[in-house]
Amino acid sequence: MPHTVNARPIVIAHRGASGYLPEHTLAAKALAHAMGADFIEQDVVLSRDGVPVVLHDVYLDDTTDVARCFPDRAREDGHFYAIDFMLEELRQLRLHERSRRSESGAEVAVYPGRFPLEPGLFGIPTLAEEIDLIAGLDRSRGRSTGLYVELKGPRLHLQAGMDMAAIVLDVLAEKGYADRPRQVFLQCFDGPTLQRLRHELRTPLPLIQLLGENSWGMGTDSDYNYLKSTEGLAEVATYADGIGPWINQIYLGRDAAGAIALSDLASRAHSLNLLVHPYTFRCDELPAGISSFSELLEIFIGQVGVDGVFTDFPDIVCHYLREQAA
Repeated sequence: MPHTVNARPIVIAHRGASGYLPEHTLAAKALAHAMGADFIEQDVVLSRDGVPVVLHDVYLDDTTDVARCFPDRAREDGHFYAIDFMLEELRQLRLHERSRRSESGAEVAVYPGRFPLEPGLFGIPTLAEEIDLIAGLDRSRGRSTGLYVELKGPRLHLQAGMDMAAIVLDVLAEKGYADRPRQVFLQCFDGPTLQRLRHELRTPLPLIQLLGENSWGMGTDSDYNYLKSTEGLAEVATYADGIGPWINQIYLGRDAAGAIALSDLASRAHSLNLLVHPYTFRCDELPAGISSFSELLEIFIGQVGVDGVFTDFPDIVCHYLREQAA
């Protein structure tokens, strides 16, 4: 799936329509589908019994009521890891809007203007269940919506004896998606996992190398400073079809005169025929120096020419693209 100059970028619903409903709930995915997203993202972790479930973090702390339901199941680091719970136990949990602890110890929403923290209306879906939902909506609405699957913490799972890459491919095969390269992306922050998917497991699905920062502690030996270099991008091109950079790796802010500063990461990736799908476009979390969501989209779509955008607000990006086309 090579880069095509001036093609309309795809709209990727980041954890679903997560600007409006709690992330990775089936409700958020159904809303993203209704809003016209081209692809809907599934972050995947495994339960203790090896079932892929859709959850952004390898632990359950920030988006579920696990501390109330299973108060004595945290590890020594204080986190409740999904891989320590059987699927039957995970089904007992309620998903809520992403939260954090304030200085006073109170639980507060990370994005206060979004869906309320209470009540806990939503459960954790399996990957198979979410695929069934999207496929069903495709049928009833006459669409062909893509899956954008991220493998979270593959090394953590390997340490527990679980081959996440193979397990996810098995689910995709069971649901008839394993050989749909125009309808499924696989992404990961761990380069060796992507290399294995390409060279050992021989998936025909397009692969995206996610780019973080080395300081984030992503549980991988991947050196993102190297991967962002010209030499590193050339290596990525041997096993992946594109990159997923953090938006601040492309937008660098404004200089002393107020002019927008951009890196050449996207242009160097495009020169190697790599797609560029940056994350995350949020109306309620604009980068410093950006005055509006439309300005942010104009920079990345109009100036940089990215091939897709991960957004919590797929309806607004779809509307922007329709206006530009008109």
